[in-house]
Parts: sequence; C-alpha cells; structure tokens
Amino acid sequence: MVMICSVAKKLRFNLFNRISVHDLQLTFDLVFLHTIYQSKYKQSFLLKYHFSKIIVGFFLILSATANSQVLSDSNSVHIISHEFPKETASQKDIVDVARKLFQKKPSLKSDIIRPGDKPVLTILPAVGYTLQTRFAVILAGNDAFYTSNKPGAQLSVINASPTYTQNSQFTLPIQLNIWLKGDKYNLLGDWRFMQYPQSTYGLGSNTSLSQQDAMDYDYIRIYQYILRKFAPNFSAGIGYTLDQHWNIEEDGPVNNPPSEYEVYGTAKRTTSSGPALMLLYDSRNNPINSSKGLSASLVFRHNVTWMGSSSNWQSLLLDIKKYFQFPGRSKNVLAFWSYNWVIVKGKPPYLDLPAVGWDNFNNTGRGYIQGRFRGNLMLYLESEYRFGITNNGLIGGVAFANAETFSNGINHQPQSVEPGFGLGLRIKLNKKSNTNVCIDYGFGTEGMRGFFVNVGEVF
Repeated sequence: MVMICSVAKKLRFNLFNRISVHDLQLTFDLVFLHTIYQSKYKQSFLLKYHFSKIIVGFFLILSATANSQVLSDSNSVHIISHEFPKETASQKDIVDVARKLFQKKPSLKSDIIRPGDKPVLTILPAVGYTLQTRFAVILAGNDAFYTSNKPGAQLSVINASPTYTQNSQFTLPIQLNIWLKGDKYNLLGDWRFMQYPQSTYGLGSNTSLSQQDAMDYDYIRIYQYILRKFAPNFSAGIGYTLDQHWNIEEDGPVNNPPSEYEVYGTAKRTTSSGPALMLLYDSRNNPINSSKGLSASLVFRHNVTWMGSSSNWQSLLLDIKKYFQFPGRSKNVLAFWSYNWVIVKGKPPYLDLPAVGWDNFNNTGRGYIQGRFRGNLMLYLESEYRFGITNNGLIGGVAFANAETFSNGINHQPQSVEPGFGLGLRIKLNKKSNTNVCIDYGFGTEGMRGFFVNVGEVF
C-alpha cells in the first residue's frame, strides 16, 4: 500500500501561503508514522523517516536557489506552448482538502499560473513500493515558473525526485527545462547521481526471469542541451552527454553459467561521453499534464574516446507523444507514446545499451522492473486513457497498455513483443500547474507486477 502526504505551494520564502509549514510537517509525520506502526520493518522505516526529512530540506533549498535566479532577471523536459484552462473555480486539489481539514479559509488567489506570477512549487513526500526498490522514501516534485512577464511566454519546469530505498539505493535525478529571457533559447537537462544495486536479465526480449544477474554500481549522468527556436513549435540545438559507471560488481546468475554481461564484456568502470544533436517539435498545451498537442524529438549521440569514452559509438533516439481529448468536448484524454532507441554504430558499454525504464523519467515499461529488457535496439509503444472520477477534478483514473521489443547485443533483429497493462489513480496535487500524483499498478509477463508512482503524468 502506498501512503501519501502531499502539499502544493507557491514560493517567495513564505513557502506555504496556502498551507503552513507546521501543517505540512504534521500531516507528513502522521502519515509516515502510521505507515511505520503498521509495518513489520519498523527500524528500517524509522531510519528512512529521518533521512526523508533531510531530503525535504535539500529539495526546498534547491528550488529556492533556482527560483531566486529566475525572479532576478519546468512529467517531461521539452519545449512547450502553454494553454492552461481558463476557468478552474470549480476545481479542487489536495491543498483545498488540507485547508478544509485544518479549518483554514479558502485561498482568494488565482488558480491559473500566468506570466509574471510567482513560481509554483509542488512537492510529494511519499512512502512507496516498487519492483526495483521494494519499500522507498521518495520526495518527488516539480517547480513551474516564467522567466518573462510577456503574454504568451513559455513556462519553465524543474523536476526532482530524491529517493532512498529498502535495497540501499539512493538516487538524485534533476530534470531541467528552463527558457532564457526572451524565449528564444531553451536549456534542457537531465542530471542524476545514483548508488544503484540492480539486476540485469540478459540481452533481447526473449530472456527469462531465471537469467537474473545481480549487479551493483555507482552512476552519474549529465545530459545538457541548449536549443534555439527557429520556427513556431520547432527548435534545434547541440549538447553534451555523459554516462559514467564505476565500482561495477556482478554476482552472476544463480545457476552459474557465464552471464550475458560476461559474454558481452565486463569492466569495473565505463564512460560514454560526447556531443549530441537534438531536433524538437512541441505543440503540447502543458508539459506536466498534456491534454492535446504533439511532441516529437530526435537525438543523435556521438560518443568518442577523445572525450573520455570507453569506446566510439553512436545512437539515435526518436521520442513521440500525441494527445487527444476524447470524446472531443470532454476533459478525458487519449494519449500515445512511441519511444525508439537504436545503436547505429560501435559497441557501447553494457550498462549504456537501450533498456526499459531508462528513459529520462524512468517511465517506459510499466508492469516490468527497470532493466528487465536490454539490447542494441528498443522499440516501444504505449497508450493511456485518462478520465475523471469526481466532477471537481480531485480524483481521476487511467487505463494503460504497452508493448516493447528488443534485439540482442549482436544484431538489430527484434525478438518477442512483451506486453504490459494496468490501471491507475490520479489525485490532483496542484490545480494551478495541473499536477497530479500518479499511482499505477502494472502487470507484465512471467507474473511480474508492481506499483509505479510519479508526480506529473507518466508521459
């Protein structure tokens, strides 16, 4: 069971002008301690409880720093053209529920973020359980803000989700989508640090859970791009990408044959480093929770030894998302996602091969453990239907299905198609930025199943 305490707020050092810091801490403590009391892992949870408080402070400092830079003059990292609902007076979010619970007066401030408004920060402290992590303490959130006061300005978004898990995994991912003044240039970034025990299951989609091979490593990723807008909804630019793994250790398969990792090529430390090119089209109305529009990006990576790479290799990534309101006049959304990743030349390090769950937001493959499939070709398709449950927008639901296929590490021949499907709950965390907390339960093949939690939509 996932226990959740959340708060949405606007920033300018009176961080909780819709709900006080004391109310946030009280709610968080009550939910967390209730979870601890009901769990047989009380000692482990208490350690995570104190750790999560430290993480809360870190996120707030990070956000305050970013927002102070914005005031002095961003679930995805893309260029956007925003169009928020004109009327949200009848809409409710979890902060409205909290205000009523703590008997506070309703806020008289606008429920729509506009150019010139203060940044809107949404945070979700949570305890969750996933296939990859088991029990986890998560602090997920996003910060939406404008860098220009002009009408029609582009919205910037920063996403972060520090996590500590029962498997002793620690992750700190930060995604940036920051428009520079004038909205001509856009900074896109995916930065993360991970201490990450994780199993691999061989190469291709014909593999079995019996091939599980436990691994452990430290990992840092730096993907940073600068794009220039050259036409409405179109932009292009250059960037630098770095994937570095060190302290790589492998236990080997349970039945002790040579693992596919050993056959492919082992190393204690690997690096992929080099320039990248990006072409992007984006007409979505909201990158946090899109209801219409199209996003399509094409990324070419060129990893070279003279920039520190372990080997020379190139890859191509095509990422397409499309959204429809269905039926046409309703607020329900039918969404499609195609994510296709191929190694076009060279031999990457094993851990840098295309793999399920290793997209920018680790969201491909609901129903499967991260890294379940890996190869030098990944073809992925997902569809999701989002619908309201309550008229005030507080509660909604989704039904989703996906399919993926991978080649092995030798050729580009796709193997078996592996399906996944499931249902999910949506709770409105912040009606101003239209941010939901997303709790999904997915099913894969071979009995694989589990929870998947996000702040902001999966795609």
